Amino acid sequence: MKTVRIDAEKTKSVALIVAHPDDETLWAGGMILSNPEWNWFIVCLCRRSDTERASKFGKAIKILRAKGIMGDLDDGPQQIPLDDSEVENSIMELLPQKHYDLLITHNITGEYTRHRRHEEISIAVIKLWQNGKISATELWTFAYEDGDKAYFPIAFEKASVFKQLTQNIWNKKYNIITETYGFDQNSWEAKTVPHEEAFWQFKNHIEAKGRLTQFEIDKKVVGKDKIHYSSPI
Repeated sequence: MKTVRIDAEKTKSVALIVAHPDDETLWAGGMILSNPEWNWFIVCLCRRSDTERASKFGKAIKILRAKGIMGDLDDGPQQIPLDDSEVENSIMELLPQKHYDLLITHNITGEYTRHRRHEEISIAVIKLWQNGKISATELWTFAYEDGDKAYFPIAFEKASVFKQLTQNIWNKKYNIITETYGFDQNSWEAKTVPHEEAFWQFKNHIEAKGRLTQFEIDKKVVGKDKIHYSSPI
């Protein structure tokens, strides 16, 4: 199993960019809770006008001891494609312009089958980093899969960064999902809460560009008409 040693002394400023309120907890909550000395800034690009979810996001980031901000990209169940520039502009408007030691976001293929916003945001972040519009030493993307809906999302053990959560950290994460966000214990979200967290690590723009190029090739091979987007939001 390949893992990356995380140097808390060198990694101090972290920007986490996600689609929905709860994504920060589901996919990276353990990393956040395990590293309270890091300066976390969380950008959530959807649901600002959803007063209930927005309020819960505010409470969640306080528990996570992070700062954050929300945007209001369209997030309807139809998952209508957004223009690349709209997603990129939203990120640039919300993210404070400074240098980050670490940038974290969704995986290009998402974390489960399948949510368009996760993919769009991942692509946008990679392009902004590649073009120098976001300054960061390195980029991580979430590393999860669900076997094409065969099971709840699980972390890739062979990802660049793989972290087994302690029971205490997992409990805190689970409580944020069920108590702070209010998801029922039988909900998809509650049943999903991973006991392990994983991330793909990109140390430079070339590595990230290669991942993006491969994704575009895969889409052409599979065919856009065969890619389905129907998962919890």
